[in-house]
Amino acid sequence: MTQWLLDRTFRSASGDEVRWAVHGAGRADAPAVVLLHGTPFSSYVWRGVARALAARHRVFVWDMPGYGASGKRDDQDVSLDAQARVFGELLAHWELTGEEIRPAVVAHDFGGAVALRAHLLHGARYTRLALVDPVALAPWGSPTYRLLGAHPGVFGQLPPELHRALVREYVSSASHTGLHPAALDRLTEPWCTADGQPAFYRQIAQNDQRFTDEIQEHYGEIRLPTLICWGARDTWIPVAKGRELAARIPGSRLRVIEGAGHLVQEDAPAELAAELAEFLRTD
Repeated sequence: MTQWLLDRTFRSASGDEVRWAVHGAGRADAPAVVLLHGTPFSSYVWRGVARALAARHRVFVWDMPGYGASGKRDDQDVSLDAQARVFGELLAHWELTGEEIRPAVVAHDFGGAVALRAHLLHGARYTRLALVDPVALAPWGSPTYRLLGAHPGVFGQLPPELHRALVREYVSSASHTGLHPAALDRLTEPWCTADGQPAFYRQIAQNDQRFTDEIQEHYGEIRLPTLICWGARDTWIPVAKGRELAARIPGSRLRVIEGAGHLVQEDAPAELAAELAEFLRTD
């Protein structure tokens, strides 16, 4: 896992190419855990956590349509609802839908909304759920995020170097400690290609708050063991939202990780991995 390579391909019902990989325990009966990334990121943010969990689990990772190594195209539906439906398709493709083989799910940022929608609206079943600084409760979206989403056509016409500078500054702001240059390069490069630049603004424009409005009153119906992790220095979604979410999900536990921003995986990977490993233990 020194390199982050998604070496498998799934074709969704909508025709999108989804890149994915599985790491970890070779036993077919090893417990499965699926990691969901957020926006504007990719599965690359989970590389450290995946490595930590792989000793005991089969760890499934994927880049959502329109993100990372997965396909990007004009008029692509990359909304939270579309991603939740693709997630359900993937669970079936991975044969993780049976009574005895349901996975645990760990979801970051808008991956949290995807996992919650798949569970509450589309019947996806998990053994347990960990949410890391999730997009889950209104209002969400920073002023910058809302500005970009309101004018995708304008920003999509930026010269490539200005677009690259904007993306790098925006992604950097998700970290409190500062991203390693190699990590920043890897996270931003997919958005700086000919098809990546319009895809960056497309995914922001489509991430409508109505997709969480539709489910947030149903969080009290969740009956899964649920862990909520939050970076104490998250400037994208304040930790107060974590406390509110924990109050809405029965029996859930909130763990605030000091010194971490929105990208807890980058700012405090060891602390986050330890929390998740303990939560996912079945013995």
